[in-house]
Amino acid sequence: MSTEIPPPGETPRPARRDAEATKAAILRAARHFLARQAHADITLKAVAERAGVSPPLILKYFGNKDAVFARVMSFEEDAEALLGAPLEDLGRHMVRHVLVSQREHGSDPLLRIAFAPFQGDHGDILRANFRAQVTTRLAARLPGPDAGLRAELALAALLGLGVMFGIARGTDVRSTPVDETVERYGPLVQAQLIPRAY
Repeated sequence: MSTEIPPPGETPRPARRDAEATKAAILRAARHFLARQAHADITLKAVAERAGVSPPLILKYFGNKDAVFARVMSFEEDAEALLGAPLEDLGRHMVRHVLVSQREHGSDPLLRIAFAPFQGDHGDILRANFRAQVTTRLAARLPGPDAGLRAELALAALLGLGVMFGIARGTDVRSTPVDETVERYGPLVQAQLIPRAY
């Protein structure tokens, strides 16, 4: 068994996978499946295999399948990262976040909302969470009139980018450097965030 090298005077501890990293891997795996199949068809065994853990470990951390998917159906953490930039640079930040999430993590912070129609009653939960945690939160940050409409239009542009990258797998979008796409697409999103009168 490998050990971590301790500071002088401390006892070595066995190396182990960080619990938070393990939970994050489980949630990423669950998001992957939720964006591809109905909630009822997803098994804990499949999630565990994709996350590289055992099914009992999922139960240890989350309790049951519904608890895992309650977390996956929340956009709270994703919204925090997606909207975490000053308003004057938010469009570019959002585009960069979507692209980097797709390229580096194989997931999109918003795209699972596109699969809500396939999730039955769980789709209603996804929609309600998306509205409350992403759309309404973004609209609250926007100055000027029609903030709700402009938030929805900005998010629609991001969803379109996510679909082209992750679902349609557009070869040009996927092969273009992130910075170039951010410079070309960021202003399109930003135009909705700040009304022309401001």
